[in-house]
Amino acid sequence: MQLKALAGAIGLVAAALIPVAASAQTSDPWQFGAQIYLFIPSIDGKSGFPSSGTDPGVSVDVGQIIDTLQFVFMGSLEARKGRWGALTDVIYLNVGGDHSRTRDLTVGGVPIPATASASVDYDLDGWLWMIASEYEVVSQSTVTMDILSGARMLEIEQGIGWELQGDIGEIPEAGRTGNSQATRTSWDAIVGVKGRWRPRAESRWFVPYYLDVGTGESDYTWQTMAGVGHSWEWIDTIAGWRYLDYELGEGRPLSSLSLNGPILSLSLHW
Repeated sequence: MQLKALAGAIGLVAAALIPVAASAQTSDPWQFGAQIYLFIPSIDGKSGFPSSGTDPGVSVDVGQIIDTLQFVFMGSLEARKGRWGALTDVIYLNVGGDHSRTRDLTVGGVPIPATASASVDYDLDGWLWMIASEYEVVSQSTVTMDILSGARMLEIEQGIGWELQGDIGEIPEAGRTGNSQATRTSWDAIVGVKGRWRPRAESRWFVPYYLDVGTGESDYTWQTMAGVGHSWEWIDTIAGWRYLDYELGEGRPLSSLSLNGPILSLSLHW
């Protein structure tokens, strides 16, 4: 039902935009932009793995386990004609952690007692993809603002292996060792604003800003970014901070996830 509602909402937005976009002046030239950025986030969240066969269900505090950013790719593309445009943004993450003598694990709903510890090997592989239409509502020499609407997808695949040492107390003996996998894909409709502010019309320095909120298959999601940038003829550089948060609901394979950290970006426009 949520997926049908999301598809219906996106369809209504698209239907509303098409006739207006068709009336835009055809003399407006196309403008394009591409951005590659370095995003070094701290990662936090709660993850659960359902019971499978003889393996009891386990849950883990993602922020306490992850210690390695194995691979990441992040970039965006934008196309504009007049006041109208389209934007897409993608993040790929491959992170993991390998810990010994930890108690940041719950097995079969039972926390690891003080008389025991665990060796845990955890991996998270994920995509975040956003696509949106945008419309410029403010276009001044010192400030611009676009409103946007679209959808964001979160696709996560997780794997965990564990081995308990010591007196495990109330934890079932079958939970002393195990492996488990969990996947989750979530689509959400989003709305937001983005733009730039300059202290003076002729200034090459600017402050970029971005905010979106959404809901759908997750309980809610939101994202914000702000920073300081400098522009040249066809290239911009930006240093800032980005925060992305998901609340996916209790009892899900991934109940929450947040990415929080600095960004450095290089933007080309033509």
